Amino acid sequence: MSLIRTASPADVPAILGMIHDLAVYEKEPDAVVNTAEMLHSHLFGGNPQIYAHVVESPVPGDPIVGFALWFLNYSTWEGTLGIHLEDLYVRPEARGGGHGKALLRTLARIAVERGYARVEWSVLDWNEPSINFYHSLGAAPMDGWHVYRLDGGALDAFGAAATAQATTAQAGA
Repeated sequence: MSLIRTASPADVPAILGMIHDLAVYEKEPDAVVNTAEMLHSHLFGGNPQIYAHVVESPVPGDPIVGFALWFLNYSTWEGTLGIHLEDLYVRPEARGGGHGKALLRTLARIAVERGYARVEWSVLDWNEPSINFYHSLGAAPMDGWHVYRLDGGALDAFGAAATAQATTAQAGA
């Protein structure tokens, strides 16, 4: 049986290590720029905006074997909050033990207890093991939707144009 608990500051190095492991699995080994200091600040700073749960190893003294990192989203149509699961990861040697299911079940319980409308996440289209796992839980893809992202140079340029527009509007006032 999985022991799921809310992450503590002491878990940050292990969570960050698994974030790096996840990046390798998702074929983006050099994409992680997050640091232990950044992750600690976002999880445990003055006004946390992200949350994490971890799976403790059943072997005393072993590190945590998995985590779920999530944040709140909002449905304008339903007028309620939801959970967006950013990352779910279980170490390869611990897979098949029900840990991922226990993490997702914990998030579902939180959503139900708090009256949230949904738990949602993204999955890479080539990640068949995860897709099959999510289907086994009763989750379904959202047909007709595509995830878009504005980042890097495109984000900088688009944001700079808004800053220039705001500066021009203020100068004219």
